[in-house]
Amino acid sequence: MLFRVYSDNRMFEEAFVVYDYMEENGLVIEERSCFVILLALKKCGEVDLLTRFFRKMVDSGRVVIKVQSLTLVIDVLCQKREVERAKALMDEMEGKGIVEPNVVTYNTWLKAYIARKDQNGVNAILNLMEERQVAHNLITCDLLIQWYGSSGSFEEAEKLFNNMCERELEPDVFVFTTLINWNCRKGNLERAFALFDELTEKGIFPNAHTYGVLISGVCKAGQMDVAEILVKETQNKGIDVNIIIFNTKIDGYCKRGMIDEALRLKVVMESKGFEADVFTHTSIAKGLCKLNRYEESKKFLIEMVEKGVTPIVVSFNILFEIYCKEGNLAEADRLFRELDDKGVLPNNFSHNTVIDGYCKKGKMDQAHRLRFEMIQKGLLPDVYTYTSLIHGECIAGRVDEALKLFKEMLLKGIKGNAMTYTAIISVLSKGERDEESFKLYDEMIKLGFTPDDRVYYSLVGSLHKSGPHDAAEQK
Repeated sequence: MLFRVYSDNRMFEEAFVVYDYMEENGLVIEERSCFVILLALKKCGEVDLLTRFFRKMVDSGRVVIKVQSLTLVIDVLCQKREVERAKALMDEMEGKGIVEPNVVTYNTWLKAYIARKDQNGVNAILNLMEERQVAHNLITCDLLIQWYGSSGSFEEAEKLFNNMCERELEPDVFVFTTLINWNCRKGNLERAFALFDELTEKGIFPNAHTYGVLISGVCKAGQMDVAEILVKETQNKGIDVNIIIFNTKIDGYCKRGMIDEALRLKVVMESKGFEADVFTHTSIAKGLCKLNRYEESKKFLIEMVEKGVTPIVVSFNILFEIYCKEGNLAEADRLFRELDDKGVLPNNFSHNTVIDGYCKKGKMDQAHRLRFEMIQKGLLPDVYTYTSLIHGECIAGRVDEALKLFKEMLLKGIKGNAMTYTAIISVLSKGERDEESFKLYDEMIKLGFTPDDRVYYSLVGSLHKSGPHDAAEQK
């Protein structure tokens, strides 16, 4: 009782003194009392004390170590990302025959490896479970479906789901929601709604998250009327529409250019007691920017800051896009330099937007400088970075520099897009290098890109320059 009282009151050092006294005097030490202090140490985040006490339990030889105690310690170590230390402890317990892990222990491991996106670790745990004939439970299946979905292995996720049904291991709302979410993300709304129907047929009640992922899926597909029906259904079932659902719908309206509907919904959201957050403001500002309503977009972002809402990198990216479209590169550069002071890390989109702005204005030195800074920050230039730079060199008439960048991009394993090929073909054609331009045209077609009028005008123009009329017409 004294031992438990100290544990409940977080007087851990005093509890250890009592434990030592009991051990020295040959008193029986109950495992459940030890589990109480392990639980208290976990709640307080005392990882070192927890592992120290568990070691006491093991070394004493007087406490029966049960699997729940081992699992608790492993869970704490995994949460602290000390996965190797946790693995060594489990191997020791199993090797000495003290305690064997169960499905809950393996699930703890699985969760840790999934959080680390460690494919080898996940496979190792699954192999161990199969080898030791530890059957998957509902939590195992839920974790694996999430893992397969995030890895893009949708077939494996569906296969596991079907296997659960065959084993009469009834999927819960979380499993269904995970599968609905991944199907929505890959644009397979038919399958998502089929799963939703199956969920309701089994008597499982969809929660706010289930409706949220469905609404997000139909909004991304531009089906705003379906989103409206789902929101009404959510309300009819007594499920509160949260700010995530409101933001999802607002974003959907903005992407379709229905900015008035988005602004109306913002008013409805605020009338229900929800404050517009950074995602609300950013979605509307982005929608206004797409409609070329730049001043309104900037004003919206300024009002957001004035209300005490901290901007995210996407908010700043909208401003970069506006300033570059307006040709105000000085303001774009000033804001870019201020990001560090604001505690915001510019991403690839931030760099690419400003690089593209410099390239269109022919300021190639500044564009290349920004690419160098990008690499120094650990960001890798992508197809958009290279396409902007290639286009900039083409505008400047530096064919060899453009080709050099094109070859560098391919050597780094970055495949060009339609814009890349259009720019490079255009500049080669002007330089009367029609053989190279036709070779790139063939490559463009092979990659499945559709050439536009600019490509054909460039190619036809190069043929008229390079040879007799009949030869050009034949080619």
